[in-house]
Amino acid sequence: MADRKSKDRYAEAGVDIDAGKRFVESIKPIVSTTFKSNVMSDLGSYAALYSLGLGNIDKPVLVSSTDGVGTKLKIAFMLNKHDTIGIDLVAMCVNDIIVQGAVPLFFLDYLSMGKLNHDTAVEIIRGISKGCEEAKCSLIGGETAEMPGFYPQDEYDLAGFIVGLVDADEIIDGSDIAIGHQLIGLASSGLHSNGYSLVRRIFFDGLKMSVDDYIDEFSRTVGEELLEPTRIYVDTITPLIRNFHVSGISHITGGGITENLPRVLPAHCQAIISRSSWTPQPIFHFIQKAENISEEEMMRTFNNGIGMIIIVAEQDVQDLMNQIMATGEKAFQIGWIEERDPGGSALKFID
Repeated sequence: MADRKSKDRYAEAGVDIDAGKRFVESIKPIVSTTFKSNVMSDLGSYAALYSLGLGNIDKPVLVSSTDGVGTKLKIAFMLNKHDTIGIDLVAMCVNDIIVQGAVPLFFLDYLSMGKLNHDTAVEIIRGISKGCEEAKCSLIGGETAEMPGFYPQDEYDLAGFIVGLVDADEIIDGSDIAIGHQLIGLASSGLHSNGYSLVRRIFFDGLKMSVDDYIDEFSRTVGEELLEPTRIYVDTITPLIRNFHVSGISHITGGGITENLPRVLPAHCQAIISRSSWTPQPIFHFIQKAENISEEEMMRTFNNGIGMIIIVAEQDVQDLMNQIMATGEKAFQIGWIEERDPGGSALKFID
């Protein structure tokens, strides 16, 4: 009898242990679709077990990253649509490790709600599982936390954790980027998961729009445009690394090209970026015009239509571009590497 009262009181306080157990049982068949033979444990263990299976890797190095989705979650709340935000979560983590040549192995998530909403949580996990399938990694575990009084009703937060593997001799760190190398930009799917605090202010505070408003330039509603999932580049980047000598890769995430491309450039290299070499999706022009944002700020806040930048020798450009476009991705030759003056800027934008 004492156990019954104890359980009821915890549930009355906002944490339902039985609901949590039912949720885990509900997502087991969803999560198991991402399992590969390396996964040695089932969902619900204290910790997840994963056999590395190093194969022909002589000098194995684990590569890890963690990230969230940020205030893009607010768009999911407004639309009450939660089956794609997990793709964003996986993408933001996975895209950070593939730029160093890593193969994604396994992913874990952290989902926190004020009160567990079973249907919403299942949809979130569906998205995470779909993202893991796209990224060719296994969703081997996670944490679902009920935190009564911590979040507004029907809101939640997400975090993700990815671990990948690369041979030490195959790490891509930008150290052999050289003068004359060319910059290849891979198209983004839109905003990805950056700049949403400004975007929400523009659309909902400034323009007084609704997520249901239809925008001709987008050929869809505001909500559909803003919730477009972040592109996962594993299927594109992995074969490029295998078939070409790639000297550097930059994930164009928070901070845009301005802050991210310099992260991979040696001190003697300056990247010349031709802004006219690609056409950003309409969302970027719409935002810039609505808020009268300068080109400099746009390049530092948003990806502006470029989700990844690959740096290769000039002789490999055409073959590499052909291989990218054969996968259905859009690619643009957006610039090149020049000698940087001592104390000079790592980037130079030209028209």
